Amino acid sequence: MNLIVLPEEANQRLDIFFLPYLPSSISRSSLQRMIKDGYVKVNDLPVKSSYQVKEKDHIFIEIPERKSLSIEAEDLPLNIVFEDQDIIVVNKEAGMITHPTPNILNKTLVNALLFHSQKLSNLGAPLRPGIVHRLDKDTSGLLVVAKNDSSYLSLFHQIQERRIQKKYQAIVYGKVKEELGRIDLPIGRHPQEGLKMSVMGRNYKEAETTFKVLDRFFLPKFQFSFLEVELKTGRTHQIRVHLSYIKHPLVKDKVYGPKDRLSCPLPFINRQALHAKYLKLLHPRTKKEIEFYAEMPDDMANLLDYLKKESRDK
Repeated sequence: MNLIVLPEEANQRLDIFFLPYLPSSISRSSLQRMIKDGYVKVNDLPVKSSYQVKEKDHIFIEIPERKSLSIEAEDLPLNIVFEDQDIIVVNKEAGMITHPTPNILNKTLVNALLFHSQKLSNLGAPLRPGIVHRLDKDTSGLLVVAKNDSSYLSLFHQIQERRIQKKYQAIVYGKVKEELGRIDLPIGRHPQEGLKMSVMGRNYKEAETTFKVLDRFFLPKFQFSFLEVELKTGRTHQIRVHLSYIKHPLVKDKVYGPKDRLSCPLPFINRQALHAKYLKLLHPRTKKEIEFYAEMPDDMANLLDYLKKESRDK
């Protein structure tokens, strides 16, 4: 692959510059190893990952042939909400990655599911058997997994046709003024920070999020709002990006939250305050509508209790 650095791409690290151009299966750490091993050259010269690219730099990358990776079944805790011969619905705990990556092959939800059921659909990517949608590592809540190929196709098409309903609970910084809101802004890869997504980023796709305010909290130095959020589309980091864009980032979001608010002393929680509480879909075999609920985990519930107790009169 040959690239020429555009003016708006200049003055960023080489490894960050490359990420939007590479498949999602190649992580930043994998790219850094490729740079170190000489697979990347700038103006025909080897460089380090920290090299700051300049306008009109000629950059070449050779992607080495990758070894096939196998996924190990692991006996890990699983909170199964529903299971039959076609699907599994789980309540994923915060801190667990949904599926393996080239650099993280163990202790993911998929590892646990393979130990539990032995068989998941293989229609998706090699490291994502059965996975038709994902939750971020530090997001808790409901996720449906396909056990066979026909179920995978059914769920995939339901997602494409926006027939699967997903609702989340979120605690955000600031007083959200509107009782109901809609954010209809496309999302793509961040032009400078390749690990992030952004509104109107590279190769952006339409994205729609709606929300309603369930409660507001007023502390001496900070204000907070408790929201129910519904995804109309399912872009990477969609809720986090959209809420950050309207200046109400998720509490404790280390990627999209401003650093000054991250210093706000809040007990009980050390991850983004987002929980997938509700899931509705058509069963792949029976075609009947089914719905599932997952209670808010203790860290978010305890934080809400704390905010209610500490809040001044509205």
